[in-house]
This record gives sequence, C-alpha cells and structure tokens, in this order.
Amino acid sequence: MRCIGVLGGMSWESTVSYYQSLNRGVRARLGGLHSARILLHSVDFAVIEQLQAQGQWQEAGRELAAVARSLEAGGADFLLIATNTMHKVAHDVAAAVSIPLLHIADATGERLVADGVRRVGLLGTRFTMEQAFYRARLEEQFGLGVVVPGEADRERVHRIIYDELCLGEIKEASRQAYLEVIARLAEEGAEAVILGCTEIALLVGECAAAVPLYDTTALHAEAAVSWALSPDG
Repeated sequence: MRCIGVLGGMSWESTVSYYQSLNRGVRARLGGLHSARILLHSVDFAVIEQLQAQGQWQEAGRELAAVARSLEAGGADFLLIATNTMHKVAHDVAAAVSIPLLHIADATGERLVADGVRRVGLLGTRFTMEQAFYRARLEEQFGLGVVVPGEADRERVHRIIYDELCLGEIKEASRQAYLEVIARLAEEGAEAVILGCTEIALLVGECAAAVPLYDTTALHAEAAVSWALSPDG
C-alpha cells in the first residue's frame, strides 16, 4: 500500500472528512483492521486565508510547495491537496516534488463523465467559481459545460463557507439557501452540481436536492484509495 501525503488544514473541518474517508475506503477494500497509510501536514488556515484574500497566490503556492516537499521527504508516495480552492496553486505544488499529485478536479471530472453528465453546476469559494483554474480544467479536459451561480448567490455561497462552515457552524437557514441556489442552477440546465468546496458536503451532502450532488471530498478520497492500492502505482 502506498503512503498518501495530505496537504490539510484548509480547513481542518473538511480534513477530518478526508481522514475518515481515506481510512474507511481502505477498510472497505481490504477488510479487517486495515487502514490507510497517511502522512498529513495540517497548515494554519488563517495564514493561507489571508494570502487568498490579498491575492498573494504566488506566496500561497510557495507555502504549499514547502509542505509538499516535507511530505515527500517523509515518505509520501503521492499527494492530495485537501481543498478545492488551493488547487489554484496545484502546478506550484506538483513542480516542487517528484511524486505525483492527484488533482481534485480530475477525480470529479472522471466520475461526471462516467455518469454521463454533460452540463454541471459548480459551487465553491468565489475563487473557485469565478476564476478559470478549476472550471477550465473541467471544460477542457473533460468536455463539461460548467454553470456557476449569479453574483448575489456566489457571494452568499462564499460567505457561508468562510464565516460558518470553516468554523464548524451548520445552520438550517444556510442549508436552505444552498438548496435554493442548487435549484436555480438546475433551472439553468445543470444536470448535477459539484460541491466544489470540501466543506459544503458538511452542510448539504445528505440532502435531497433538485439534481444529483457530487461531493468532491468523497470523490477525491475514493480516487486516492484506488491509487494507494493499485498494484501498478
């Protein structure tokens, strides 16, 4: 079994979900007392969030590249960035190491294509929804049409992530707000919606929504388990 290097803590609320999903996935595949081999580096998210807010993505990339190198030095065989937004600096992270990086959008895109979805809504931080680093990968590598919420809905989705979900706060009013945004995306032709922030599933992951919901945390972890247990690496 290969060792999974996890760049976590962004936020730690969702990193908990990653840790559970990776271990449960290995146990489901191997049975008994088996669990995942994981090397986790959990950053101080306040530092990363400040760099995000200030648009200092190069510095954020350097911070995570240093983490990636430490994980490789510690024995990780491949890496996960346990957050959607920070895949904006995925190239910097991948370039800093000699081990592979499993991209969260690839794990998600592969499942959407396998399920026959062609037009998909995207929820996440405003960085993920508005910038090209995530949407373009889905569009160019997987041929998906990507729909994002309107400006007011994007602001609401973003605010709830940082002001509530990253702090472990789950509010019924926010759950209903997200379900309404999802319904509007469905009205715009989305056949499914990507929960493109690793905290969102904590709010609506178990809800009955207007269209199927794709939990990127679960899909990323599932792909990582397959990588870890694949005989050919």
